[in-house]
Amino acid sequence: MTQAHTTRPPSRRRHDREIIALAVPAFGALVAEPLFVMVDSAIVGHLGTPQLAGLAVAAALLTTAVSVFVFLAYATTAAVARQVGAGDLASAIRQGMDGIWLALLIGAAVVAVTLPLAPWLVDIFGASDTATPYATTYLRISSLGIPAMLVVLAATGVLRGLQDTRTPLYVAIGGFAANGALNAGLVYGAGLGIAGSAWGTVIAQVGMALVYLVVVVRGARRHGASLRPDAAGIRASAQAGVPLLIRTLSLRAVLMIATAVAARLGDTDIAAHQIILSLWSLTAFALDAIAIAGQAIIGRYLGANDAKGAREACRRMVQWGIASGVVLGAAIVLARPLFVPLFTGDTSVQDTLLPALLLVALSQPISGVVFVLDGVLMGAGDGRYLAWAMVLTLAVFAPAALLVPSFGGGLTALWGAMTLMMTVRLVTLWMRMRSGRWIVTGATR
Repeated sequence: MTQAHTTRPPSRRRHDREIIALAVPAFGALVAEPLFVMVDSAIVGHLGTPQLAGLAVAAALLTTAVSVFVFLAYATTAAVARQVGAGDLASAIRQGMDGIWLALLIGAAVVAVTLPLAPWLVDIFGASDTATPYATTYLRISSLGIPAMLVVLAATGVLRGLQDTRTPLYVAIGGFAANGALNAGLVYGAGLGIAGSAWGTVIAQVGMALVYLVVVVRGARRHGASLRPDAAGIRASAQAGVPLLIRTLSLRAVLMIATAVAARLGDTDIAAHQIILSLWSLTAFALDAIAIAGQAIIGRYLGANDAKGAREACRRMVQWGIASGVVLGAAIVLARPLFVPLFTGDTSVQDTLLPALLLVALSQPISGVVFVLDGVLMGAGDGRYLAWAMVLTLAVFAPAALLVPSFGGGLTALWGAMTLMMTVRLVTLWMRMRSGRWIVTGATR
């Protein structure tokens, strides 16, 4: 009995320190990312409504194009963390460089597609005649920064795998400040209008990518890792990323279906849905920060052949996920009289969103565990299971959500379907965690 009390608390405290050290800076970096678009919107908004509408369409297209390739960060984190756990820093950075080269190749391909197809893409998103030229201009210029954005994703994964989430935070803060200054200077000082905002964002993104590359190159030289592109390594990075790409596309399909259904319910419902979705996304940043810590920690333990340590860390992170979900849920309930009026003064919208908002608050502990286990399995390199689990979740969610208007259900019913979606994810991820099949030790999975 005495021995158990003397050994467990230090182990738990060690896990807590690791989680906090990685999750807090990761949360700061995650929050900084959407601030880029907010700054652009604030500056461009003063140019006029057509310019702001054009920015909204172009930003949505860019965000979609980049977020689809978030596997560049996830897969790289897991691969690098395993090599770190195995004590081979040279191979860790070498694998990170494979991810960065892959990011450059994908980025070049996306730019090659986006530049000629920009007017068509803008038209598909339904931009008005007055907004279309501004959206096209912004999209064409900003697309030149996509390779840099993807390099930032891959390099962030490298540093997370190296158990460093502070550097990405500092780079994100620096990039945010530079973006704001460049946008203001180029839009108003140089009189470039919306084109100035796009160029400011491109320059800021390229600057961030260069900072990351300097950090990674220094690490490579320090540990004798090659910087040259390796076809086999790049191919392996791509193969590891495909299942995570399927997972991400399935998740985005869920969000698109939910928004489409809400739009069919009427203007009041879609307005309320957008407010709830914004809040849901904000809570996701906090929970995703713990998941990022999970990717780095689990990968390191498995690379070190420490299956027991991986299990203990997973168990502790699940507890963190539950506790964080309870706190976030309580915060939503207690703070709703304060933040709801900030979004809308329309009482009909407020009345519509409140029941659905309470459902979101109650489901936060479920979300907490889902995010954590998602991170654990990513850290374990268990991408194939994550892909099939998310496809199954989409197959359950889609009919449930699409039937909401047919049965006269409102926004609360739609968010009931969203809660069902998260519950299915919880069941599939929990089953995998309990099976132990995700625990594959060694420098590579």
